[in-house]
Amino acid sequence: MKKKVELKNVYKSFDLYSKKSEKLLNLLSLKKEDGKQFLALRDITFEIFEGETVGIVGLNGSGKSTVSNILAGVLQPTEGIVNIKGKSSLIAISAGLNNNLSGMDNIKLKCIMLGLSKEKVEEVTPFIIDFADIGDYIYQPVKEYSSGMKSRLGFAISVHTNPDILIIDEALSVGDSTFTQKCLNKMKEFKEEGKTIFFISHSASQMKSFCEKVIWMHYGQIKEIGDSDKVVDNYQKFTKWFNSLTDLEKKTHKKEMLDNQITNAEINKIKTKKKSFGSIIRHSLVVIPVIILGILLVFNGVY
Repeated sequence: MKKKVELKNVYKSFDLYSKKSEKLLNLLSLKKEDGKQFLALRDITFEIFEGETVGIVGLNGSGKSTVSNILAGVLQPTEGIVNIKGKSSLIAISAGLNNNLSGMDNIKLKCIMLGLSKEKVEEVTPFIIDFADIGDYIYQPVKEYSSGMKSRLGFAISVHTNPDILIIDEALSVGDSTFTQKCLNKMKEFKEEGKTIFFISHSASQMKSFCEKVIWMHYGQIKEIGDSDKVVDNYQKFTKWFNSLTDLEKKTHKKEMLDNQITNAEINKIKTKKKSFGSIIRHSLVVIPVIILGILLVFNGVY
């Protein structure tokens, strides 16, 4: 089998600011880079092959969506290697949709952005409209849609642009059972065609029936990866234990785990590696305009 996806030692960190002004000052290098960072992903490594269907499970905030956004090219890793062979398409609630445009305009815009020709867009549009099945709302601005309608439209567009790698991030959690089954049937068609699918969901039954392999994300790290039945069973045992805790115990546990993602020595290592290039960019934002202003003043005879 051909290797379709490879993540090797992938890290993703985000700067944390108490207020927006700190972010601006840091960008312009008017304040030292001594703010906190949140390590959303730490040393993520896995290989996925053509035709594999992979589930990703984990508590909210475990890094599932960060992984899906990196796989789709929406986010770039802070450090590490990401190799994607083929065209990937992310299906998440309202992902890639412009709220101010109508559903019809979003179909045209997103299809063109995904590389379809004008002729191909015209060819697939009726099928997208039929699959989404949102009636006359297709002509209304997306900002007027419910989350379920956004999910319907996003899913319909993505599956009709024929991606090599399909990434479904909780998109089926907001739809009704009829639409969910329609989506699952479409995903099975993709599976039979040998396409690679990443399926992010809290549904253990869907994971077991649809995925051969499951990745358990736990506070930015891979807790376990392997056979879907085994990993899902272990994840369910963990969630059963977690749900047995009192509200105070849950909050304490979450705080301890999240603090580890902020106050971790590996953050400084990543920060140091990216600082040199980042500093050049930030200094350029300040220095280049000053140089241009100086040139303009010289030409205007001020100096």
